[in-house]
Formats: sequence, structure tokens, C-alpha cells
Amino acid sequence: MAIWSFVVLVLTGAFLMVFYDPGMSPVLYRGVYTPLRDIPVSEAYNSTMYLSLEVRGGLFVRQVHHWSALVFVAAVALQLLRMFVTGAFRRPRMLQWLIWVALLPLGMFAGETGNVLPDDLLSGGSLWLIQSVLLAIPVVGSYAVQLLFGAEFPGDTVIPVMYWVHVLLFPVAIAALLGAREWLVRRNGHSRFAGSVPGRRGARPLMAGATIGVLVILGVGFQIAPIWLYGPAGPGQISAGSVPDWYMGFLDGALRIMPGWELTVAGYTLSLAVLVPALVVPGAFFTVLAGYPLGERFVLQRLARRDALGRPKSSSRLAKEGTMLAVPAVLDRPRDVAVRTGVAAAGVTFYGLLWAAASNDQLAHQMQLSVEAVTIFFRFAVVIGPFIAYWVTHRLCLGLQLQERHSREHGPESGVIVRTAQGGFHERPMQVDRERRPALTASAD
Repeated sequence: MAIWSFVVLVLTGAFLMVFYDPGMSPVLYRGVYTPLRDIPVSEAYNSTMYLSLEVRGGLFVRQVHHWSALVFVAAVALQLLRMFVTGAFRRPRMLQWLIWVALLPLGMFAGETGNVLPDDLLSGGSLWLIQSVLLAIPVVGSYAVQLLFGAEFPGDTVIPVMYWVHVLLFPVAIAALLGAREWLVRRNGHSRFAGSVPGRRGARPLMAGATIGVLVILGVGFQIAPIWLYGPAGPGQISAGSVPDWYMGFLDGALRIMPGWELTVAGYTLSLAVLVPALVVPGAFFTVLAGYPLGERFVLQRLARRDALGRPKSSSRLAKEGTMLAVPAVLDRPRDVAVRTGVAAAGVTFYGLLWAAASNDQLAHQMQLSVEAVTIFFRFAVVIGPFIAYWVTHRLCLGLQLQERHSREHGPESGVIVRTAQGGFHERPMQVDRERRPALTASAD
């Protein structure tokens, strides 16, 4: 899904480049949309309106392009989650894991730079956010703002810079990473569960047709980014109830619920209300995500040096077990690795709560609550929620393991109810071959 949505992004983006003008010089709108007639707009907004409402098929291609960006980031995120809970990041596929980790922020930043290009009122809010994040960086933040926006906000250079970064830098980087991933898959083979059959050769064309077909349906039937309703960007204006694309919702939510803390160090004022949620939290998240395979490998190696009774193992035994572990292992079932699955559930919960916090004003309006009450709830929820999710998931995995062990030892359920001589009732389990029972139990352990 990630590969074919990227292919659609490249093809539709090439079509959009023919009609889009990244200029920021003011012009009078003279297009077919009469509510904006003779209103000063930028060349970028004027060309996007022309592309959307006057070019045959332009709105369709633009909507397919936008939906493809959303699906691409979603596919990358789901791929990372699948690899994490199944242990597909272990040798020899650690480099593939790092490629997918790098693709996630690249896709997010590519999508955000693309959202800025229409220069409408919604993308103007994204520019405000970018400026605030850059100003929160100590020492170099103000220089970065001047380099990107010029002498004053929003200036007349940010859209051209974003345009060339969007159409040159990100596509080349993403294509290179996907090409490297394809080469590694051909070299190492596809990962699969124990007992699963290899994938069919015709699966890739079918997935390509399904992905492209869904993107076409979304582009035809589901409106997205109607910039004619938003209007042109204004430095002091923003749309009410505006939220970013789903993959940037966690950043918006973190900014909304972070307390307004400030810290002065050596004469410099650090805005922790922006610095922590916009830079520290995402940076720590991606660092931990990239380094998790090494951390898990280090912990397992430390544990492997001792046996079940805590005694150190001999050098010959460690060498023999190391040789056995060097063979590429099959994927883990999530229930069999309760700790890792619990960590995944905690991470998803943390992300989901930040994502939901991005609509704290809408939740307060719909539930007739105060925005302050909803914000305080999310401040506590993002700290407590991940621990609850970890505990519940961990207990579920252990329960499923015990259920399978009971089934292996006593046989699967038969559905036959037997009444005992004392008047009680119990289910008669199906009998398991005694010769196979010890082998099944040993292989499962």
C-alpha cells in the first residue's frame, strides 16, 4: 500500500506541477468562483483555484493526490506497528526497520509542505505553527525563521522554498528508501509466521489495483481541502475549528494540552510550551523507535548469559546458542511476546490521546463542557492511559497463552456436556494423542 500510494503521489504530482504557480505576489482573482471575484490573492492560491475549478479533471487529480498522501503515511505507520509486534525488526531485517522509521517522518514532513502550497487560510495556520516551532529553538531559531520567511512573516519566499523541497527533496529521498527496502526484501526474503504459506506472485498486482482503486474512489466521492471555502491566507486570520491532517494531529494535540511553561537560561527564554511538545516529544519518540531493536537485543543477550536458575552459562553453551540464534527466526505472534505487545499498545494509546486532544475545542462544544476541563483531562490521560493500556494488553496476552496451554494439555473443547454422579456438569474435552502431547507442549514453550 505504501509503495503504490507513493506511485500515485508521483504521477498526480507531475500533473499538478503543470498548472501550479508557487509565487506569492498578490493578484486579483478573476476566476469562475464569484464569491472571491476581484479579491487580492497570491499567485499560488490563484493557480490552485484555477487548477481545482477550471482545469478538466484538476480537482479529481488534486484530491487523489491529497488522499494518497494520507494513505501513504497510514500504510507506513501500520507497517511499523506490524513489524514491532511480530519482531520483524530483528536480524537480518534491522536495516529494513530503520528504513520504515525514516519513511514515517519523511512522509509527514512531505505532506505538511504540500499542505502549505495552496496558500489558503488553513495552510496559513500551518505557517504560524512552523514559525512558532522554529522560534522555540534556542539560539538558532530566529535565524531559521529569517532564512525561511525573510524579514517579516509570512514574507514572499516561504511558498517557493516549500515547493522545491516538496517536489525535489522528499520524493527523491522516499524513492531511494523504498528502492533500498525492495533490494533488502529480495536479498533477505519476506518474513512470515511459522506454518504460513509463501505469498503468491500475483499478489502484488492485485494489491496495486486495490490501492489505486480505493484512491480513485476517495478522489471522486470524498471532498478534501476545499480551498474556495477557506479563502486566501491572511497573516492574522485562521479558520475556526481547523485541524491538521491526521498524521500531524498528535503534534497539534501536544501543543494544546502542554502547560504554558517558560525557562530562562543565560538570558535566553525557552518556551517549553512549544519546545517540549513540538521537538522534544517527537525527537524522543523517533529515537526510541529507531533504537528499540538494539535495546531489545542487548537485554536478551544479557538474559541469555544465565540459565533459568540464574547460573552463568559456559562459553561453549553460549557459542552453541549463539549459532542457533543466528538463523533467521520466524515472526512472533503478538500474544507470545506480552511485554513487547504491551509496549506497542501503550505507544498507540499515547499517540491516540494526543491525536484526540487536537480537537479539544470541538469535544468541549459537542459535550457542552469547558475547554479547560477537557484539556486537564487529556493532560492526565496521556500520562495514565499508556500504563493502563500496557497492563490490560499484557494481561490479555498472558490469558491467551494460558488458554492455549490448557488446550494443549487437556485437549480442545468438544461442546459435549457431561453430568457427574454428584449432579454437577462439566464439558468433556477432546482427547489428545498421548504420544504427541509432550512434543506439542515442548514446542510451544
